[in-house]
Amino acid sequence: MPKIAEIENTPNPNAVKFILQEPLTWGITHSYENAGQAQGVSELGAALFNIKHVTNVFYVDRWLTVTQDGEADWDELVRKIAVPIRSAPAAEEQTATTVAAATTIDISPADKKRLDAITDLLDEQIRPYLQSDGGDLHVVGLDDNQLSVHYQGACGTCPSSISGTLRAIENLVKSIEPDIEVVAV
Repeated sequence: MPKIAEIENTPNPNAVKFILQEPLTWGITHSYENAGQAQGVSELGAALFNIKHVTNVFYVDRWLTVTQDGEADWDELVRKIAVPIRSAPAAEEQTATTVAAATTIDISPADKKRLDAITDLLDEQIRPYLQSDGGDLHVVGLDDNQLSVHYQGACGTCPSSISGTLRAIENLVKSIEPDIEVVAV
């Protein structure tokens, strides 16, 4: 049963990040953009979507971000969200191979090498900032010179993600792949 250590606002006014004392997962992200995605997959996600106004649930390790539709009072909503978080089981240890298997993308060996370099760069210079704001970035694929990414958590509906952050990511990736185009999907 994870205890809530802190509750933080994010740059997205419709998202709040919960810092937990115990982990919900070990390195595997759970991102649900609607109740149907969470149903039958995540008891915690389904319970959170049963709360009126919840529109997105994202969690990994010791933090969880909930996004609302903008119609609820955060103080009241946070009290409701805390109940399923506190009743969720803490994560059991998982091996590194389980985590790696969950993030594999099927591409050619040459593109895999390119994607590995891009992913290392994102892991080092982008993801820590997105995660500190209650979100993350999932690389969907690499097709020729187009890198497809999907924002998760607070970043998924944050206005700055689609504009400034996406441009910053593209400019950073261009430092190793000058002809690349980064698109959010």
